[in-house]
Amino acid sequence: MTSQPRRRAYTLLIAALVVVALGALLFLRFHAPPEVARLLPESDAILYLNLKPVRAASHFDRQPVQPSPEYARFLAATGFQWDRDLDRAAISLHRMPDPAGPNGPVAYTGVMEGRFDAERLRRYLQGISTGKEMYAGHEVYTLPGNDGRTLRISPLGYDLLAASNMPLPEQIHSVIDRYVAGASPFSGASLLAQRYSQVPYFAFAWGIGHVGLPFSDRGRIQVFGLTLPLSEDTDFIASLTYRGTVHLRVEELAPTEMEAAQTATNLSTVINLLRGFMTSGGSRQDHAFQQALQSLEVRQAKATVVLSGDLSPSLLQASGAPQ
Repeated sequence: MTSQPRRRAYTLLIAALVVVALGALLFLRFHAPPEVARLLPESDAILYLNLKPVRAASHFDRQPVQPSPEYARFLAATGFQWDRDLDRAAISLHRMPDPAGPNGPVAYTGVMEGRFDAERLRRYLQGISTGKEMYAGHEVYTLPGNDGRTLRISPLGYDLLAASNMPLPEQIHSVIDRYVAGASPFSGASLLAQRYSQVPYFAFAWGIGHVGLPFSDRGRIQVFGLTLPLSEDTDFIASLTYRGTVHLRVEELAPTEMEAAQTATNLSTVINLLRGFMTSGGSRQDHAFQQALQSLEVRQAKATVVLSGDLSPSLLQASGAPQ
């Protein structure tokens, strides 16, 4: 017959094992990519944004804007106001084989998390869609997109919505398959498994992979008309974290140390030129931009180049919601 001390030891051992198991699950869950990112299909790059801390810091949802007629109709039909109701979003970027085609050089698949009125959204989608299919128990609406693109939208649950403008439905089907399977902390696209561990903790916005793709033009990256000294095939790990100020970190993973050195030199030259063009004074937003520009630093370590700097929260406060 088992003695009382031995039974007590077994009980304590079982309790300790349960605590360790729960701790391991919590650890894995904490370090796992966000669900909206884990649902995305295979792609060339992934972008993620958590609007909750941005909304709390900048209160941009309290700034009234005059919506465009199209957006006003969407608001009236669905009641969904993105600056108030959207919490998280993840977008996968897919390079298109024909940059001159209707999808251009890049197509998108996205998953959004927020507060949706499911019935109003369904009525709206039914009213503007040109077709509908059922896939794995979920409705997939086909909408006419811009410039000949086709947009597919599927409500996944009470707080999740998937959309894709890929020419074929495979990508949005992949999102639905991952959702039905449960999107465990161990699931997700291969790009997440390869790069997400390098994203800084507590980043409220990040991008991994060929994140220059949305700005690519003839093999180079252009932002606001400025051609950056980077190839569109360059792998990046970009992030924004809040440390009293918003900390920007962009890490380039260059093919060789020589190419990294060239990138570091070119970036430093561009930053110095921009600093020379900036003048003192101006609006509060101009002053915040000047401070951010002065804080930028370029560092190289072998085949890696890191651009970092601090952005004032006033930049977020001054950046009103799009119409």
